[in-house]
Amino acid sequence: MHGLMMNYQLTLTSLFERAGRLFPTKEIATKMPDGAMHRYTYADLYARTHRLAHVLKKLGVARGDRVGTLCWNSYRHLELYWATPCSGAVLHTLNLRLTSDQLAYIINHAGDRVIFVDSSLLPLLDPIRDRIPCVERIVVLDGDGPEDYEALVAAAPAAKYPWPELDENEASATCYTSGTTGNPKGVLYSHRAMYLHSMALASVDSFAISERDTLLMVIPMFHANAWGLPHAAVMNGARIVFGGRQIQPRDLAELIQGEGATLTAGVPTLWMGLYALLEQEKYDISSLRTIVAAGSALPRQFVVDFERKHGVRISLAWGMTETTPIATFMQSRSDCEGLPEDEYFDVRSRHGLPVPGVDLRVVDGEGREVANDGIAMGELQVRGPWVTSGYLSDPDNAVGSRKAASFADGWFRTGDVATIDRFGYIQIMDRTKDLVKSGGEWISSVDLENALMGHPKVAEAAVIAVNHPKWMERPLALVAPLERFRDSITKDELIEFLSDKVAKWQLPDDVVFVDAVPKTSVGKFNKRALREKFRDYVLPAGR
Repeated sequence: MHGLMMNYQLTLTSLFERAGRLFPTKEIATKMPDGAMHRYTYADLYARTHRLAHVLKKLGVARGDRVGTLCWNSYRHLELYWATPCSGAVLHTLNLRLTSDQLAYIINHAGDRVIFVDSSLLPLLDPIRDRIPCVERIVVLDGDGPEDYEALVAAAPAAKYPWPELDENEASATCYTSGTTGNPKGVLYSHRAMYLHSMALASVDSFAISERDTLLMVIPMFHANAWGLPHAAVMNGARIVFGGRQIQPRDLAELIQGEGATLTAGVPTLWMGLYALLEQEKYDISSLRTIVAAGSALPRQFVVDFERKHGVRISLAWGMTETTPIATFMQSRSDCEGLPEDEYFDVRSRHGLPVPGVDLRVVDGEGREVANDGIAMGELQVRGPWVTSGYLSDPDNAVGSRKAASFADGWFRTGDVATIDRFGYIQIMDRTKDLVKSGGEWISSVDLENALMGHPKVAEAAVIAVNHPKWMERPLALVAPLERFRDSITKDELIEFLSDKVAKWQLPDDVVFVDAVPKTSVGKFNKRALREKFRDYVLPAGR
């Protein structure tokens, strides 16, 4: 027997119309290239997004067509986030830190018909214009001439755009993985997936985004739907502050203090940099209720120190492009609040519980679920309504490619190695390709990195595997000291510091000091670049 409920389609259109109706006076602020703050309201967003939908139609964008954006975080990019899917087209955010070859590849693979670009990023398109024949128009967001965004929006009808009646399973957006092995892979999101993902981000034991929040938006909007925050924030009428272009620690501190941000999120390197600044200079960040960190490991010490010294909770989260992306979130359960302090922070430093709607498991090499003891490691696998069922292989027909290496019995194989503790919290231990296999035993590079970054003289640390004649692989630590300690830090003091934190056989065989650890296009430590640079590195004799 079927229930007697309306067949109401879960589309982004309904979320956008709700925001325009209920929150017209809420503010959206953007830090512009000259440092000034551009401010307007949800009413302005609503009106301009409808005008932009008219522009898309005039440019010949039809239902199902892909629209590329090569843009920084801004109110204009937010307008594209909504006008494109609500009009029935598919938003394709282009990662501005990809190589020219990768950028050309994903534009052609997706079949982008129109690209919207910030003028400062036009040089990224210039070298590949003759290699992207699918692109018919390029519109500059802050330029002059007939293909100027503002001119097109101003000339568009002021009347509301007649949104098409969309099926919730129609595509709304596509993002491509970073392509660490082979070409980037396309993930095609449905309206239904993004609607449900937005609802999950609003839940109280997740990001808890509400109308009362001021969200400081520093996650790049070109990466994994900016973690879904632009959709969840608008859905709930939160005040939004866009940090603009390259965000440095002082920018973060000034925006949190000046705009009264209550919530922000980003990769751990951002918060490590902010903490280092706060150690030297005084800023008021007390307005923050939560900082969300995801994308790579955050050392436990920063979770402890932000809460103890600044009264700000850091909540870790985990997800992937393939999971829209948020799949887990760290919120303390009531039965963890009374734990001894050390154990409490051990828990707070984990990656949390699966958010409602996501199912996960950790399995060993035989496909058997491991014990929930916080020790047994295995591959993390996930499934749920916003987890991809396949990679995009033919955009025009939305054909998905399911590779055996990526899927198993209806589960998506993440390639992450994790544990689950007795409370159900997961801890990401490493990527399978980043584990160090030493004499048949596995060493977590993440554990070593977290321990190293707990040293007071260390700014960043990455650990990779290098060849060893006896043990097959051994860990090599690449350490970037804090500037004031560059001449005083030593290998011996770091090894000594680690000696009571990891087993003796897990200690790095060598430490190499570097100016900075290289980053990927989304701010993670670039282990691939490090492995390439040190592939012929010879470890010192003696182990």
